[in-house]
Amino acid sequence: MSDDANTPRPNRRLGTLLKLWPFLRPHRALAIGWLVFLAISSSATLVLPMAVRHMIDRGFSQANASAINATFLGLFGVALVLAFATAARYYCISLLGERALASLRARLYAHVIRLDVSFFERSRVGELISRLGTDTEVIQALIGSGISVALRSAVMLLGATGLMVWTSPHLAGLTALVIPAVMLPILVFGRRVQKLSRASQDRLADAAAIANETLNAAPAVKAYAREDIESTRYGGAITRALATARKRIGMRSALTAGVIVLFFGAITLVLWAGAHDVLAGTMSTGVLAQFIVYAFLAAGSLAGLSEVWGDVLRAAGAMERIGELFEEHAEIASPALPTPLPRPLRGELRFEHVAFHYPTRPDAPALHDFDLAIRPGETVALVGPSGAGKSTVFALLLRFYDPQVGRINLDGLDLRALALPELRGAIALVPQETVIFSGSAADNIRFGRQDAGDDEVRDAARAAEANDFISALGKGYDEELGERGVRLSGGQRQRIAIARAILRDAPLLLLDEATSALDAQSEAAIQHALERLEKGRTTLVIAHRLATVQRADRIVVMDGGRIVAQGTHESLLAEGGLYAELARLQFTA
Repeated sequence: MSDDANTPRPNRRLGTLLKLWPFLRPHRALAIGWLVFLAISSSATLVLPMAVRHMIDRGFSQANASAINATFLGLFGVALVLAFATAARYYCISLLGERALASLRARLYAHVIRLDVSFFERSRVGELISRLGTDTEVIQALIGSGISVALRSAVMLLGATGLMVWTSPHLAGLTALVIPAVMLPILVFGRRVQKLSRASQDRLADAAAIANETLNAAPAVKAYAREDIESTRYGGAITRALATARKRIGMRSALTAGVIVLFFGAITLVLWAGAHDVLAGTMSTGVLAQFIVYAFLAAGSLAGLSEVWGDVLRAAGAMERIGELFEEHAEIASPALPTPLPRPLRGELRFEHVAFHYPTRPDAPALHDFDLAIRPGETVALVGPSGAGKSTVFALLLRFYDPQVGRINLDGLDLRALALPELRGAIALVPQETVIFSGSAADNIRFGRQDAGDDEVRDAARAAEANDFISALGKGYDEELGERGVRLSGGQRQRIAIARAILRDAPLLLLDEATSALDAQSEAAIQHALERLEKGRTTLVIAHRLATVQRADRIVVMDGGRIVAQGTHESLLAEGGLYAELARLQFTA
């Protein structure tokens, strides 16, 4: 994420919380139930001071046992109503928060996972995980308790204030004089608290990004003995996050303390005036007691509002960060009215004078005037030095990017006219770096086609020469492979990837160094499997070892993003040039 994206914008403060409405709207029944029980519990609480007044003026003063009995029985009844309403209110708001959070996380993940490759190239996975985890938990705290506390405090403040005026307009008027002094620190310090809340979330995301990066590269960290260095780097990030959090907590604590001191100071002053009214006989003891209880309810409610205000500001900062992700849009997307692929797909490919540079490297063209026609069912190998543009060809075919110049056709249709799921569903990829997920062996093979049955999974594994080592695992095809396949060797992971491609049974096959992690014996077996897989399919092969591409129908030699030669192995050797030089270096080494 750029620094600009992390800078708080004044016009996007509390308004960002309005973006929560779509996640709350489907659960209106819970919200209504919460409001109803909030009204009941607040009303029950506001009745209590009246009972205190009745008890003092009509109970104790008259020493009337029946009046006292009735008063305390009424108090217990109010307590029962308050207990039930409070429990029901808590249930409704807590469940509302959980459901809204689940919807938010699910929609955010679905949005992020659909963004194009260029977004992930400029983003840190650790920060994205922080926004999915930490930031959404802040939102949950607001919905599950913060909003409830805020609204309850607001209702109680308004109710207690109104009843203070009804009980004693004179004392209420004195109380009102201090309200501007109480609100001033909230307005002055509130914006600062929000900025610090946003900065605190950013620093936590930085620490999460470092942890994600280093823990995913634990073997490399250990190989270079960087445990102490990486621990220091992570510790520094945590220290910066702690320093920002300390500022936020200090500012919020000062805000809370200031509000409480000012309000209770005002209440003390008002009660002093009320005590003098009782002594003068212009106010009864019960009325003063009722006013005192209402004043304390109002003071407690205002203190609760000032306390939850920090949560609101923190959630606003978190929602701003989440909103930035929702505002991201994939530059590579399916057209509004996609053209359907023909059935059956023949697999004819055509690159028409394609020129392309990566968005992150605009001054370094990856392909220059790349023009290539591939017949249906043909196997074409792309060879050349590193940086020649071979992997870029695959990225463009998968439409991870679109070329800036030229077009790519599949069976005569421009790739940009096709729906992305349909295009990519017609392609099976065996990447150079195999990704293994933390599931079973069967699940990882079934990644190629989710609806495949167990027999199909096993057949694909046998064809990829993976059945023997999978069957030798403790639970066979049900064995968990561990995060990123840490329990498998490089060759075993690559055979899992080949089994995925076999199971996918797509008309286009892309092999990116598909046997680079195999030993000679395994490679010979896999080559037979690949030969069977390539039959009847259009296949593009990237390989640095020329021995693996000699069987290709055609070899395309690339250098600096251009095609410099093409032909069979024998014809290219006879022609000389770059291919002959590469062959000489490999076969005579």
